[in-house]
Amino acid sequence: MSMSSASTGVPTALTNVHAQATLKDAFKNDFLIGAALNEAEITGQNINAVALVKAQFNTISPENVLKWEPVHPEPDRYDFAAADRYVEFGQKNGMFVVGHTVVWHNQTPEWVFQDGNGKDIDRDTLLRRMRDHIHTVIGRYKGRIKDWDVVNEALNEDGTLRQSRWMKIIGEDYIAKAFEFAHEADPEAELYYNDFALEEEPKRKGAVELIKKLKARGVPITAVGLQGHLKMDWPTLEQEDATIADFARLGVKVAITELDIDVVPATQENKTADINVNAQLVAGADTYSKGLPDDVQQALAKRYAGLFEVYLKHRDVIGRVTFWGVTDGDSWLNTQGRVNHPLLFDRDGQPKPAFTAVIRAAAK
Repeated sequence: MSMSSASTGVPTALTNVHAQATLKDAFKNDFLIGAALNEAEITGQNINAVALVKAQFNTISPENVLKWEPVHPEPDRYDFAAADRYVEFGQKNGMFVVGHTVVWHNQTPEWVFQDGNGKDIDRDTLLRRMRDHIHTVIGRYKGRIKDWDVVNEALNEDGTLRQSRWMKIIGEDYIAKAFEFAHEADPEAELYYNDFALEEEPKRKGAVELIKKLKARGVPITAVGLQGHLKMDWPTLEQEDATIADFARLGVKVAITELDIDVVPATQENKTADINVNAQLVAGADTYSKGLPDDVQQALAKRYAGLFEVYLKHRDVIGRVTFWGVTDGDSWLNTQGRVNHPLLFDRDGQPKPAFTAVIRAAAK
């Protein structure tokens, strides 16, 4: 880890970043620019990353601390210690604070769906548990967390509804109920449906139909989050453009909520961001364990530049673009033998060619 500058107290690895144009300034007239924070960043333990966040970003999302499992681990116990620190970090630094996520099929404890004998509970009981959780969590941060990912990843790759425990016990209206409960808890918050691979036509069609049904029913959904877990060659820029346009036509806002680009050749064929699939070890995942070759660095820079040109085209509907992590070393894409390089800052917190390419895209 780099030593701190005696004159500024800023890690010397970051002084070059501070001297350059920042992401938040480059896009100040377009949309917010954010990063997802892990617990070491929220608590201030990762000094380098915290400095980068403060310098470069004006909105934050939590990787894990607001998911059901950590915040509500037992029926009668909530643990808001880490979540409170996350919200306080954002407020202290004048950032737009995002909530992620309240209803998801992953990282939700088994007790949520079961009675004391381990049997599935009925629809009404699960709806009560959902409502109590949403009112408690969203209500606690009312007025401080501005956007919430209310329902996360409810669709299969073919656009049909995922047969999650929520779906099987409550029925397909669990999505509408989640948004209704969230709106009750904080009527001013922007409420998102968030998912990955919506650039794929079958899944996008399913999402478009879902949003249409919700809006026709009067459900208070205000935005769609495109996660943005992308590849070097997928989706095409045309696909990304068409996806944003399709949701914009529905009268909802759009955000890029979890942006990163997988550069590892062994995982390029996998178009899903399902955490269970991506946790599997893939042969060749350590291709870039000694660093990213210059030609790949330049290709990554070109890829990011093209994507941001698309985002800028849709600045009228895109409210924020959030990277899923701060530096390459933070990324979830480093799991199970993968050594990945998906973000704008390397493991030392230094800007990569992709950072410069994104800044230049803003200046066009």
